[in-house]
Amino acid sequence: MNTDPISDLLTRIRNASIASKESVSIPYSNMKNEIVKIMKKTGYIQDIKIEKIGKFRQISLTLPKTAEKLHLKRISKPGQRIYVKRSEIPRILNGLGIAIISTPKGLMTDNEARKENVGGELLCEIY
Repeated sequence: MNTDPISDLLTRIRNASIASKESVSIPYSNMKNEIVKIMKKTGYIQDIKIEKIGKFRQISLTLPKTAEKLHLKRISKPGQRIYVKRSEIPRILNGLGIAIISTPKGLMTDNEARKENVGGELLCEIY
């Protein structure tokens, strides 16, 4: 049993990136699926496939072939939730990175949250 599935997702992607792996498999959940969709939309992941193995589903990710490793940092944790108001949403590396925020309108990047004028739980930073 995993107590923090988002942290597990980020760690698996980070480890695969450091080891220069082309793909990584992750157990499926709706939250993980939404996070990897955002990462694909912003270019941090090349391709997403949802596979059914037995009675369980897995997310198979294809990582881009880049020389630099991904920096993935979990901000809000199960023991300490971090919430931000719409005016307090941080800029990651002056806009070069993204923050993923769980808002009442769903998961979105920091830029989308600023445009929608909503705050929420600051899940992670990616750059």
